[in-house]
Amino acid sequence: MTPAALADLVRAVAVDVLTSRDLDHAALPPTVVIERPRNPEHGDYATNLALQVAKKLGVPPRDLAGWLAEGIAGRDGVASAEIAGPGFINLRLAADAQGEIVRQVLAAGADYGRGDALTGTRINLEFVSANPTGPLHLGGTRWAAAGDALGRVLSAQGGEVVREYYFNDAGAQIDRFVRSLIASAKGEPPPEDGYAGAYLSDVAAAVLRAEPNALALPDAECRETFRRIGVGLMFDEIKRSLHEFGTDFDVYFHEDSLHSSGQVTEVVEALKEHGHLYEADGAWWLRSKEYGDDKDRVVVKSDGAPAYIAGDIAYFRDKRRRGFDLCIYMLGADHHGYIARLKAAAAALDDDPATVEVLIGQLVNLVSDGKPVRMSKRAGTVVTMDDLVDAVGVDAARYALIRSSVDATLDIDLDLWSRRSNDNPVFYVQYAHARLASLARNAEDLGVKVPDSASDVDLSLLTHQREGELIRTIGDFPKVVSTAAALREPHRVARYLEELASAYHKFYDACRILPQGDEEATPLTTARLALCAAARQLLANGLGLLGVTAPERM
Repeated sequence: MTPAALADLVRAVAVDVLTSRDLDHAALPPTVVIERPRNPEHGDYATNLALQVAKKLGVPPRDLAGWLAEGIAGRDGVASAEIAGPGFINLRLAADAQGEIVRQVLAAGADYGRGDALTGTRINLEFVSANPTGPLHLGGTRWAAAGDALGRVLSAQGGEVVREYYFNDAGAQIDRFVRSLIASAKGEPPPEDGYAGAYLSDVAAAVLRAEPNALALPDAECRETFRRIGVGLMFDEIKRSLHEFGTDFDVYFHEDSLHSSGQVTEVVEALKEHGHLYEADGAWWLRSKEYGDDKDRVVVKSDGAPAYIAGDIAYFRDKRRRGFDLCIYMLGADHHGYIARLKAAAAALDDDPATVEVLIGQLVNLVSDGKPVRMSKRAGTVVTMDDLVDAVGVDAARYALIRSSVDATLDIDLDLWSRRSNDNPVFYVQYAHARLASLARNAEDLGVKVPDSASDVDLSLLTHQREGELIRTIGDFPKVVSTAAALREPHRVARYLEELASAYHKFYDACRILPQGDEEATPLTTARLALCAAARQLLANGLGLLGVTAPERM
């Protein structure tokens, strides 16, 4: 019996109990909360339902808990239901009912843990979107890992997710990049406000190989040549790094297209027409304070040029016109102001601000030998994605960046994450999967069949405490995935996998699985192998949601 099935059972009992006592069962919540007690001695699961609704019903919580416990204890699959404290109900499942979780995992396979909460919802997930003025830095790398994992988690809940990279190929930063490339091509130091790093000379040399006479062109043509070729080369490099990191995008949206297609001009005129813009000091301002922003924003500057927010508004409208129900923006630590700004833009377009979600990611620092790592051999001024991958590998880099909430600053200890030991979280989880794969191979060598389903397996034999703890941890996975999707927190999956690996290692140390010497395999052997197969499947499913491999050997 899964936690979800147990929650349904408890609610059904509560409806019967309240109805029989002429109490209004409308007071019951739509979903009953079922949790695992921290202390296993208190039971397999617990619910606070009586505490939650007793006041609404006008009855003492312990009395209500007693009525509910009496009704629950009589149901199939429940071994006991006992009152605790002011009105908690501690529940223990019968061994065969608990083993049903193993049966469901083996039946569902790679689909176990998936849900339908977001079915029918089209989601535009925009992340990374780093300017193509240099290699991807650690902030963009964090979004590459966490954003891709979030996309996988949202898809696992039925969402139709489109991963989108907003390619900033317009604006002052591109101009600075172009001037830096030209200076490098001439053998001159970069401009005072330009970019530095060995990569610039590589890109500049590539431009000159493609257009040997580029420096001899008139200034405007020279700049355009370096812009067209240099930005393209830099963006190709970014896409290469992302692909090798396991992160690919469905759409690469060019900012410049919003201007060249006239969408920016069109949206500005529409806002003027509907009275959402006003003129002051020669500029046009969005009445964004009326929509919850801390101040009004300039949309068209006094020189007639569109401000950056003009492109943001046009971009949001473009997303909605493409049919997206939800637009999630994953932005860097310096973009807090965009939360109110983008919601105000949606409201000004007479759209629902709830269709906009902005997630803010904090900074990442690398540490080695107890000291911060601040410089890249190639980029010069920043540490890049490639630097991190070179130091610890793709799997460790992704896992390290995903396993902590993105709204907290993250320190990555390169010494820890490159270590092949259980101190390294990704090694710990992957080793559990490899250990399970090895166990299956050993079983085959002994002529013992590893069940690929549990249809003929007596799971009621799994009565050891460590077996129960592992089964209940496995049963938590669907809730972990649904919560991670609802809260946009893929790190919950990583932390869960560490709990699952721990539960498996403890089970393995306490329960002998394969026969030894001349021993024959028993029904308990088969039941434990089924449990191991379920644990292996869950580790693979969870690592897949993070974009991290599940190795067969280590």
